[in-house]
Amino acid sequence: MLNDEVQRAVDGARERGLSGAQVALVLGSGLSGLVDALEDVVSIPYADIPGMASASVAGHPGRLVGGRLEGLRVVAMQGRLHPYEGHALSQVVLGVRLMARLGAATLIVTNAAGGLEPGQRSGSLMIITDHLNLTGQNCLVGRNDEALGPRFPDMSAAYDPALRALAYESAQEANLVLSEGVYAGVLGPCYETPAEVRMLRVLGASAVGMSTVQEVIAARHLGLRVLGVSCVTNLAAGLSKHALSHVEVEQTARASATALSQLLRGVLRRLPS
Repeated sequence: MLNDEVQRAVDGARERGLSGAQVALVLGSGLSGLVDALEDVVSIPYADIPGMASASVAGHPGRLVGGRLEGLRVVAMQGRLHPYEGHALSQVVLGVRLMARLGAATLIVTNAAGGLEPGQRSGSLMIITDHLNLTGQNCLVGRNDEALGPRFPDMSAAYDPALRALAYESAQEANLVLSEGVYAGVLGPCYETPAEVRMLRVLGASAVGMSTVQEVIAARHLGLRVLGVSCVTNLAAGLSKHALSHVEVEQTARASATALSQLLRGVLRRLPS
């Protein structure tokens, strides 16, 4: 059963020093620096956790890191796994399931995304209000394991409104400007064509990327509350005046890491301990 695979991963993480957690983090391309602020750190390469694959994309170190931050026990995926790397969806979301089993009731997921609104600024932060799963895949396809969640989980409030409110309070405190919008998750790995970008805008998306949606589906299946934040690292094809590259994505995300760290630490301070 799927639950047995998750338990093996949990047991492996615990054997290597990770214990309980209250909040889980998934840190996207170039955004993994937040773990530097953790205290009492335990760091485990994905390859050392039963069932988890190694990350292969630049900007994704591929470690599960636990520690304390703002008075809370936090566990973070320092980099993620993507379906376009050839991983099964059960591997892509195993980290989320593992962190939930370690005790996390809240998931904060971050990503680097292409902006779909002409007025968006490179390096800006967008709170995700909802998503479009355009990957053609769903991590819950197949026999459902009731030990993880229900056969038909509700996704009507996938991104928790109360957590979004905390993010705006945190942004106001730190004098940060936030936008909000719908995140379109696509399979990748190629960037979208200008025609696809026009389609996504018609569908109501404000940002597009190659991650996040499967993790959020798995989290909601488990009953976790979710906050999503996109770092808009570039304007998408047809809106940008130059060719898109992952180097630009990483560089812009790193430049925005301080603002993201301020935002997320403010959210953590506002969560009940």
